[in-house]
Amino acid sequence: MKYIAYNLHNFKQISQIGKLPAQRLFEMEVVAQVFPFRTNSYVVEELIDWDNYDTDPIFRLNFPQAEMLKPHHFKTIESLLKSGASQETITHAANLIRMELNPHPAGQIEHNVPVFNGHRLSGMQHKYRETALIFPFQGQTCHSFCTFCFRWPQFLNIKDLKFALRQTDAMVQYIKQCHCITDVLITGGDPMTMSAKSLAIYINALVDAKIPHLKTIRIGSKSLSYFPYRYVTDSDAVDMLALFRKVVDSGIHLAFMAHINHYRELERPILSEAVQAIRSTGAEIRTQSPLLQNINADPFIWKRMWKRQVQLGMVPYYFFLARDTGAQHFFAVPLVKAWEIYRAAYSELSGISRTVRGPIMSAFPGKIQVLGVSKVNNEKVIVLSFVQGRNADWVGRPFFAKYDEKAIWMDDLKPAFGENEFFFESDLRYIIKCEEELDGSVCFRAAHGQ
Repeated sequence: MKYIAYNLHNFKQISQIGKLPAQRLFEMEVVAQVFPFRTNSYVVEELIDWDNYDTDPIFRLNFPQAEMLKPHHFKTIESLLKSGASQETITHAANLIRMELNPHPAGQIEHNVPVFNGHRLSGMQHKYRETALIFPFQGQTCHSFCTFCFRWPQFLNIKDLKFALRQTDAMVQYIKQCHCITDVLITGGDPMTMSAKSLAIYINALVDAKIPHLKTIRIGSKSLSYFPYRYVTDSDAVDMLALFRKVVDSGIHLAFMAHINHYRELERPILSEAVQAIRSTGAEIRTQSPLLQNINADPFIWKRMWKRQVQLGMVPYYFFLARDTGAQHFFAVPLVKAWEIYRAAYSELSGISRTVRGPIMSAFPGKIQVLGVSKVNNEKVIVLSFVQGRNADWVGRPFFAKYDEKAIWMDDLKPAFGENEFFFESDLRYIIKCEEELDGSVCFRAAHGQ
């Protein structure tokens, strides 16, 4: 299949779009002034059920929904469009709205960007001790944009909101100096929108450096779902698979982190071909997705999705919660309900499928798992634990929040048992203070072995 991209400027060329009423098309245009919009020929032709588009999960994953904007934000853009305002005026209003939507959650800019030789490495993040993230400059787009995407600012033409790594020298030197780093995650956008030749620049730099403590390279990608032809018929598919094989042959584990949000994405024969092509290189495919209201908030969907993934040879990995950015108000599921959905699906899996962990919040302090609801000293509580933390010592330590069936994020929770704060908060303040005062060559966590 030929890849054809559709966005705000040409989406009306999609033949099936004629099924939508004019008001719905206008609403999509309103929302697309604020949130990036992009889909493609594979999604349009092979994944979406256009006869039932209004309830179709893949349609909702790709096409803007009016409810993604809060009513007053929607009205602002709607009024400008109807009045014939200039694009400059509309973009200015959209940017003001974007700044209200927490464009970079969890301290991505303020606290996750490492410092090396006195310079911020703006194309990298290093939040957790073992894992460094790199954002290749050429990979800051996707085959299609997910409507829930927490990295939506990457797709805007706003320089201060974008992570992009152009040079590999500082990346390699930083990783060499930080002996705590065992994993590098190549992310974006989607690095699999890059040509094999472009991706090889980053892969070869890491592999050829022969860094003894680098054990795993991860590639975060939605391409398996949104354009699996990338690994089967694309002009450089063979070269891309050879690059994967080079990583594995070097002795570095290659983990392909596939973003899959619904079992419908796993049903096409071309998907199976792509999975087998990737696995034939020696790479392992792990899967992850957030729980999304209006798309996959049903235990049946998750049970069926995880079982199919295992059947294909993939490893279910993370069951996330919708991050506190963008249209979270539209996609988020309350923590207690999320745990109930996870538990209901998880309980119907065989042991081999129970590799998935969740529900997980990727919050500012770290990845926090909702372990469940319990009663302690006659007080109903939500039980939580860190899967990853800005301080590795927090990991695996259960802690308790007051029961709140409406809470959708960590910031909504309060400590149980009359405590003034959660156990990690004073330590977190110390870490932030040290980072702000640090004038060294590596980030605080790396320098202190945390």
